[in-house]
Amino acid sequence: MQPDLAELERRLWDAADELRANSALKASEYGTPVLGLIFLRFAETKFETVRAEVEAKASARRKIGPSDYHARRTIYLTDGARFTHLLGLPEGSDLGQAVNEAMRLIEEQNPELAGVLPRTYTMLDSSTIASLLRNINSYTKDLEGDAFGLIYEYFLGKFALAEGQGAGEFFTPMSIVRLIVEIIEPFHGRIFDPACGSGGMFVQSAHFVERHRRSPGDELSIYGQEKTGETVRLAKMNLAIHGLSGEIREGNSYYDDLHQSVGRFDFVMANPPFNVDRVDKAKLEDDRRFPHLPRADNANYLWIQLFATALNETGRAGFVMANSSSDARHSEGEIRHRLIEDELVDVIVAVGPNFFYTVTLPVTLWFLDRGKGGTVRADKVLFIDARQLFRQLDRAHRDFTDEQLEFLANIVRLYRNEDPETAGGENALFMERFPDGTYVDVPGLCKVATLAEIEAQGWSLNPGRYVGTEVDDLDDEVFEEKLAAAQTELRELAARATKLEQGVDHVLTQLLSR
Repeated sequence: MQPDLAELERRLWDAADELRANSALKASEYGTPVLGLIFLRFAETKFETVRAEVEAKASARRKIGPSDYHARRTIYLTDGARFTHLLGLPEGSDLGQAVNEAMRLIEEQNPELAGVLPRTYTMLDSSTIASLLRNINSYTKDLEGDAFGLIYEYFLGKFALAEGQGAGEFFTPMSIVRLIVEIIEPFHGRIFDPACGSGGMFVQSAHFVERHRRSPGDELSIYGQEKTGETVRLAKMNLAIHGLSGEIREGNSYYDDLHQSVGRFDFVMANPPFNVDRVDKAKLEDDRRFPHLPRADNANYLWIQLFATALNETGRAGFVMANSSSDARHSEGEIRHRLIEDELVDVIVAVGPNFFYTVTLPVTLWFLDRGKGGTVRADKVLFIDARQLFRQLDRAHRDFTDEQLEFLANIVRLYRNEDPETAGGENALFMERFPDGTYVDVPGLCKVATLAEIEAQGWSLNPGRYVGTEVDDLDDEVFEEKLAAAQTELRELAARATKLEQGVDHVLTQLLSR
């Protein structure tokens, strides 16, 4: 019988936290070795699960090797690469060196993991590694593969919370990812995340496919890009522990189009960094991913265009975006206007504050759909204000419950004239607001707006302007972001004023020199 997963996660986290308490490692340093040991435990569990069946195919003429295990989406392990081998080493052994060697052997026999696994265990005392090995073994004896994947995701989240501000580089909270996945519905095709972090978008897409009784390995092709090598390795380990594989490459997505992305993908999902400045736009002038370069020193609309241009003729995109982008003016507003008039914007969801580990600001989820042209949704956009939907985890953090996620996704399904999905039986939230099972505008919650209505609002994509909630009552977090947006606009105006001043000065100099 499977143990209680929540209790197991807590015990494992307590054991891992001992590593931090009894070593000189920072929060950003002790996560990777712990995840590596969990990875080893998972790899052996999966290996042993399929071993008897694979070995039964051996004969005098046919030797069993790594390729036979790879065909079963299983990591091949030699004796020295097994978790139980490490656990059984005699007292006094150099466990740091032994774990490093286990990682080397795995990479040697499984090329897709080459250069991925951590080999920093000689930084740790053997006694600390021994304690971790014993605890992981004790607490995971009865676990199956899916549970290991959930534990890995749980640990990524806990390490992100412990690390604080830097965690935004690699982790998007699961409930945000799940909502994006439920709305874009990646049943089959190529998935792209150009800011993929630790790969959470891919993992949740695989879970979505599994819930609909299909095989992710058969249905999905995964493509990711990430600027940090360490984060690329986290993503590849995350995919492997979930039995997935994909092309995850290291590169700066502003300048490096490593997957030749234009028009290539069925689905694009991302949580890009917000309000990045100092991107060298001169390098982007002939890049097809950015047909309209914004004048503002802010990369938000570079990301939005990158996502839009990566879609094929029926592709869907879902991504997290700063609230300020919904109302940004001048060149950014012109780009947003074009996206709306081109019938690409499909759904906009406002999410309240405190969903992210690194920032308290509320965010907006954008959903694009190139396939809606020619449908009844072509000249419409669905706006949802989900700011009042959340579960309070602690003073500073929130998420969505399963019921809330299902409710929000079903609003979109009704708008698309699809059947709602109710995994846990009747959804009280859904039945209260949509008792007839058909879409209707609900004041304060959702509104389908026409392009004419959006034009009347200055092409704003702020849900509050349409669903009937107050948009001027700004809390501190929203005010902070509005102030940042104003600062960006001020910089743009100052730069233009300086250029104008230089032009006037040049003309006056010429006149006076005559």
